[in-house]
Amino acid sequence: MWERFGYYLMIGIFLLYMTDTQKGGLAFDRSMGSDVYGTFIALVYLTPFIGGLVADKLLGYRRSIILGGVLMGIGYLMLAIPNNLFSFYASLGVMILGNGFFKPNISVLLGNLYNEERYKHLKDTGYNIFYMGINIGALICNFFAAWLRHNIGWGAAFAAAGVGMFIGVVVFLVGMRHYAHADVRKAPVAGEAGVGQMLSSVLFPAIVAGVLGWMIPGNIFGSDSTDAFLFGSIPVVGFYLWILMKAAPEDKPRIKVLLSIYAIVIIFWAIFKQNGTALTTWAEFYTDREMPTWMAKPAESLKMAQVVSMEEGLYPKYDEQFRTTRDSAGNIVKIATFDPYFLNVPEAKRPPDGGSVSLISTELYQSVNPFFVVIFTPLLIGFFAWLRRRGKEPTTPAKIGWGLVISALSTLVTVWAVYAAHNGAVKASAWWLIAAYGVITVGELCLSPMGLSMVSKMAPRHITGLMMGGWQLATSIGNKLSGVLASLWDQYDDKANFFWVNFALLSGAAMALFAMLRWLNRIFREKGLT
Repeated sequence: MWERFGYYLMIGIFLLYMTDTQKGGLAFDRSMGSDVYGTFIALVYLTPFIGGLVADKLLGYRRSIILGGVLMGIGYLMLAIPNNLFSFYASLGVMILGNGFFKPNISVLLGNLYNEERYKHLKDTGYNIFYMGINIGALICNFFAAWLRHNIGWGAAFAAAGVGMFIGVVVFLVGMRHYAHADVRKAPVAGEAGVGQMLSSVLFPAIVAGVLGWMIPGNIFGSDSTDAFLFGSIPVVGFYLWILMKAAPEDKPRIKVLLSIYAIVIIFWAIFKQNGTALTTWAEFYTDREMPTWMAKPAESLKMAQVVSMEEGLYPKYDEQFRTTRDSAGNIVKIATFDPYFLNVPEAKRPPDGGSVSLISTELYQSVNPFFVVIFTPLLIGFFAWLRRRGKEPTTPAKIGWGLVISALSTLVTVWAVYAAHNGAVKASAWWLIAAYGVITVGELCLSPMGLSMVSKMAPRHITGLMMGGWQLATSIGNKLSGVLASLWDQYDDKANFFWVNFALLSGAAMALFAMLRWLNRIFREKGLT
């Protein structure tokens, strides 16, 4: 919970901080901010394959978790250093490394608690409860972020993420006796390569490929960072294919199942992770964020809202798509006008000259998804338990497939939101955004915790951490693609078409999974799994 508190606090305001031009942010263009955002969340999920491997072979799961938590806490504190691009990028590197040790191994440790025969049938439920717990952190963090950044500044908000992470490490240490017995590593299989050999044959080629991708004249996939990431991912993907080829005959069907589902869920993450980019942009500029009269307070006592004014002042000049305007030297053009929030507010609804309104902070909308996770998880657990008692509970792969279908439906909600807002000519009701988050949360609960449970069930025991890293690798590639898709936002004059593309991608992924479902279910039955 505390790790998610820190991570989602930071990520909830990350794009806002990078694109802020008024209050000490980095003043990046939105396309650059989306690219950095996508690259960061991609690398955050790429390093777990290393962390899982090192935990499997050397450190164990508990020590890896502690190391990862400490590194992430340090990274958040480094991010709090103001107006320093070196510390900004260095902090991202430290967080990326720390997350690699933390993320796969906390999930493996949890799965090991359910390996006793009497608990195995509850593993899906265990991961649902785990998922609900960590989302409590994601739910509350944005309220801290909003209060701190409005009342103190960006640095205070990022520092709070670090404090939360260190609290999590202390909680983990205090509770160690409850799960020490689950920190069990399986002996290596005869002829299996050591960790040094694996890293030298994967990590070094990945770095070389990434550098080559960066140095290609121009770019192939939209930006140098995207080229570098995708090229660097090739040796890692090849490594997992090599594992499949070298696996023992009894392990190969398990690994094939995992790799097949990894490939499909990339699309889910490419859409879902737009919550911090495209949907944040939608919330910031296209959503009616005015606080209801009964909630509004005097400006000096507002804690989690921002105040915008019709009073003239120097504001960035925006075009009709809320893109900042720059001069020939690359400097942001500022003009004497009212706050750009009012650009698509009808004049009749604007405050009088010199007046102001109180707005709900943009990042608070990112608490809607974890709120629904906390609310819906017990209902979903109860629903699947009801089906289980009747012998009708879907298999884990089927749950993932239905998660893709439901997620695709959520993109239709955003399409309708664009139509309701006349393509941004007027503000859309916040209920459209809330509804979209509500639908995709149901899809997420059918897919994400089920994926973690699937890896814990299906992965060969001696490489569980490594295969959990493979799930994170799929998430990583999807996250990077989410940044690529979001960076195209400004190129769509009709924003509905942006969301129609998302619908098509998720629908295609769902059809691919259901086409494989009979084979997937057969492997699960043959291995005695559900």
